[in-house]
Amino acid sequence: MSDIQSNLKDNSVVTDCSNNLDGLAGVVILAGGASRRMGTAKAMLTLPSGEQLLNYHVRHANKLQVPILIADNGRGFQTGLDVHLEKPNAPIIHIADYGTDVDSNKHDELIKTGGALVAIESALQTLSDLNDSGVSKNVQPSWLLVISCDSLIPATDLWQKLQCEISLAADKNVICLKDDSHLYPLLGLYQLSIEPDLKAYIDSGQRRVMQFIQPLVQAVRFSKEWQKLTNFNTLEDFKQACAALSK
Repeated sequence: MSDIQSNLKDNSVVTDCSNNLDGLAGVVILAGGASRRMGTAKAMLTLPSGEQLLNYHVRHANKLQVPILIADNGRGFQTGLDVHLEKPNAPIIHIADYGTDVDSNKHDELIKTGGALVAIESALQTLSDLNDSGVSKNVQPSWLLVISCDSLIPATDLWQKLQCEISLAADKNVICLKDDSHLYPLLGLYQLSIEPDLKAYIDSGQRRVMQFIQPLVQAVRFSKEWQKLTNFNTLEDFKQACAALSK
């Protein structure tokens, strides 16, 4: 079919490989979507435990001890978790989408978004700046872990799953999950080195994720159990994901 299909690996469960942090530069949580079908911001959804979804992702990402970037499209979501006190080397940084100047105080009810790539570009730029300043000291090549707020897959589990593919995908710059019929580019790893190419792609007026990553991607099959935890767009979808998580 395509490069995606030819790069597909049959990894139906989390592989037992060394779960170190070498090469992980940071995590970005994509929390700025319009969520029109959901009717409310996905990041602010409440789990059965009483924890908000954004807090859930931040809590798990904090265990990776790298900077946590929150791309909320200027909506000013707060986490309620003081990660700064727990791990000074894992700050929470709110980032604006690339190419936007959003004033959250003037954000109207109709949420406008430039798509996921402008958030990822901003995250890549931020981590590159942190690397240059010495805040992030991981060896190169460094990777950005991308997690969208339509998933309950913990950052720790996602990193463990995808990092096993890094050595097997030496010529690829994006590693992400795939099920039997869909690619999940917003649950993946993006190499920091692609930042100039992504910037040029966005500056040319392009926003389509699949078109950009097609020649760069290594797809990793995930289990049906994980499939139940992601891609929720309605409240009913979210309830089913929460039920699957509790199991």
